[in-house]
Amino acid sequence: MKTNVCLVLNAPTIKENLALVELYRKWIDIVELRVDCLSPDERFQFRRFPELAGIPCILTIRRRSDGGKFLEGEGSRIALLARGLAFAETDARKNFAFIDLEEDVNVPSIEEAARAFGTRIIRSSHDMNGPETDIRSHVRRLRRTQDEIAKIAFTPRNLADVTRLFHEAKSCTGEDRILIAMGPYGLPTRILAPLLGSYLTFTTADGTARGAQNALGQLDPITLNEVYRIREISGKTRIFGVTGSPLAATSSPLIHNAGYSRQKIDAVYLPIRAETAEEALEFAEEVGIEGLSVTIPFKESVIPNLSEISLQTGEIGACNTIVRREDGWHGENSDAPGFSRALLDFLGRRDLRHLRVSIIGAGGAAKAIAYTVKDLGGKACIFNRTTDKARELAEQYNFKWATLDAGNRILMENYSDVIIQTTNVGMSPDVDADPIDFYTFTGHEAVYDVIYHPDKTRMLKRAEKAGCRVCNGYTMLKNQAYLQYKLFTGVDYDETADIKG
Repeated sequence: MKTNVCLVLNAPTIKENLALVELYRKWIDIVELRVDCLSPDERFQFRRFPELAGIPCILTIRRRSDGGKFLEGEGSRIALLARGLAFAETDARKNFAFIDLEEDVNVPSIEEAARAFGTRIIRSSHDMNGPETDIRSHVRRLRRTQDEIAKIAFTPRNLADVTRLFHEAKSCTGEDRILIAMGPYGLPTRILAPLLGSYLTFTTADGTARGAQNALGQLDPITLNEVYRIREISGKTRIFGVTGSPLAATSSPLIHNAGYSRQKIDAVYLPIRAETAEEALEFAEEVGIEGLSVTIPFKESVIPNLSEISLQTGEIGACNTIVRREDGWHGENSDAPGFSRALLDFLGRRDLRHLRVSIIGAGGAAKAIAYTVKDLGGKACIFNRTTDKARELAEQYNFKWATLDAGNRILMENYSDVIIQTTNVGMSPDVDADPIDFYTFTGHEAVYDVIYHPDKTRMLKRAEKAGCRVCNGYTMLKNQAYLQYKLFTGVDYDETADIKG
């Protein structure tokens, strides 16, 4: 069954909503007119909207209890719904194609009018506060007649709730349905809606940046189509992704999906937010994911869950790539070679001999970077707020170590040929944070920050202002993504397909 792309129209005027339809017409199949979002005077002018829009429309007037903005009484809402069905045209294209009626709404006159005019009823259930259980039974309860479409939308507590949704959806055969998990954990239900058997997936134009989710987990229509190729996803599509937490900003989907598109590979790569590595792996097993990029904070905790790791991964003690094989998950580390190439290109050198390096942080990324610095012949000092972790990592490579605070500023100055920042401090949205705000740059330092959102962190801006050469982590991201792509697909990445971060 085809999954339609539905644009939610929540602008305050008919004119603005029609403009959004025209802007995104190429990328959408259906629109949902949220009458509850219209200004009061506009709510009496929406009946002609389907004719003006020239696209199938859902009539929705959402109550606040269901996540909407309609505050007036239920009588007023029912009257508005009736207005939307009134004066039906013989040309069905001029009428609303769908009407959304909540599970507890029982107004026979509205339902009879909808069926008489060829308007399909979407019978909906919204739980803004918790997970949904027993999906199959709920879908059957919602559909009062065979022509109704059951819609279940809920806010998951974690990724495990989303995994359960995918599992239970498999038993809903022959049932017209829309299944949605809202919020950041639920993003996979928007992109992989065809695998859920969803009649449609919702998208938005409510001011979110291109590629970013809104609070409900919706993407904009262009990203959903051009990046994730929603209309091409089927049961044969190979699935890959990136997992971590909070996973607020990642360009990996842009890189990987551009490669699939360029090389005509039937695959999709999506963000999967989880609270633990185990949650991510359980979801991957349920959905049939073949490979995952692993980011903060799972690069170390994922290792015990793998059946095999590469020698280099074992030496580093961190894993950023896992691939499904017949005997289980196999772990690799593409951070180290990806960083090596990026750092040497940035410095214009073949190695790090005779250079003294400060490494900020002692987590999974720092482990791969420390390994690389040692491999390239550099000397380093590990600075970390947790002293034990700094010492443990430093002793592995015979490096120095110190607590990350102002008391060790002079030591950092002694290891300042290159300063490499490996933590998530300064990452969007916390862009005002600076992990070494106590350090004064002199201009001789080369400063590398693994963060690439924002393009320049506060630390990089300070360094650049002092005359330092600076570089963010996008080049490292690209390099390690190319290696992951080869591990996932078995083919080399076509770098002409890459999208700049």
